[in-house]
Amino acid sequence: MKILRTEFLIKKGEIIDEPVVREIFLELQAAILSVTNPKGSEEFCIYPEIKGNGVKPIKKSCMKYLKKAGWKLEQKLSLTAREKSGPIDATKTFNGKKIFAVEWETGNISSSHRALNKMSIGLLEGKIIGGVLILPSRAFYKYLTDRVGNFAEIEPYFPMWRSLPVKNGILAVIEIEHDKISKSVRRIKKGTDGGALV
Repeated sequence: MKILRTEFLIKKGEIIDEPVVREIFLELQAAILSVTNPKGSEEFCIYPEIKGNGVKPIKKSCMKYLKKAGWKLEQKLSLTAREKSGPIDATKTFNGKKIFAVEWETGNISSSHRALNKMSIGLLEGKIIGGVLILPSRAFYKYLTDRVGNFAEIEPYFPMWRSLPVKNGILAVIEIEHDKISKSVRRIKKGTDGGALV
């Protein structure tokens, strides 16, 4: 798997100078790059069928790497004063109480908006110090489950998140893409029944 770019929507305050933030992004980079297909290869190769491949097994492979690196998976956080939001895909706590959150998109574009909004509320409420959403590129997206959220589709809304009055925190979106396509690899199973890549 490769990373095309990391777009920082918010990058403000003393947190950006903490060495642990660099470590977090290095771990995220390593986790994404570790995702290969087929299992045991050095690249991520995808079967080139429009809407033909699932997304959850891809995410699971990345999350498995983060768990080994000390991240907590599916942690439930109270990001707002009114109600509990759904679980965060991966979180890392440092300096005793600061929490960094990561979401890997497996839903549609509405889910991408919810993920960024959830992390934005967490930043505004001081419940998290940083958040990252991982999204496929437009070229990658076309081979995945129909209508899965993608970088190109959410990019026009970035100015909204950039305008949030966060004084100390990080909010970023990482765009990922396959290394190559090939009809010699199997399709990645859809739904929760696939063990491919893991």
